[in-house]
Amino acid sequence: MTANRRIVLASGSPRRRELLARLGVSFEVVVSGVDESTTTATAPELTVELAERKARAVAALRPEDLILGSDTVVEVDGRILGKPASPAEALAMLRSLRGRTHRVVTGVVVLDAASGTIRGRAAVTAVTMRDVPDAELAAYVATGEPMDAAGAYAIQGGAAAFVTTVDGALDTVIGLPTAVVRDLLTAAGTAGTAVPAPAANRP
Repeated sequence: MTANRRIVLASGSPRRRELLARLGVSFEVVVSGVDESTTTATAPELTVELAERKARAVAALRPEDLILGSDTVVEVDGRILGKPASPAEALAMLRSLRGRTHRVVTGVVVLDAASGTIRGRAAVTAVTMRDVPDAELAAYVATGEPMDAAGAYAIQGGAAAFVTTVDGALDTVIGLPTAVVRDLLTAAGTAGTAVPAPAANRP
């Protein structure tokens, strides 16, 4: 790996920035602008496909760098839930999740823009919500927080009160499975410096 090559996060998500920073690596942020709606794949293939699209879009702008793309979806009853398009859709999503268990899938891709080598993997965490009353769901939607989250909820925010159990890595639900990122970056090479192990995930 050349000394001047940088790690570039292809996402404007502040949550992903925070999680990547915990690995102790230096990185820059370039937002991909990829349309996430034009795919027919299913999770986890969907998340890896979208993560790759994001990485390739940014690689066109940063052809010498190491590009990290990521995408998160919620899956329930075989349906894929991305970010809601409206408050009404957010409320409908939350109603479909309450009182049951769903899967959160986050795909990660690391693209070596210089060589074209790409590595990707998806992580899955099961999340169970209590049977949240409509009034609580409506109040949460009114905060605006659900509009920027897959499945219309942010587990690290107000929706934490809805969740009863998390089976798997919490950072997968937040949007960036750091153990997967660490493995992919280490495999790709990071200027000869080992990527430190992430801190333990806690629900």
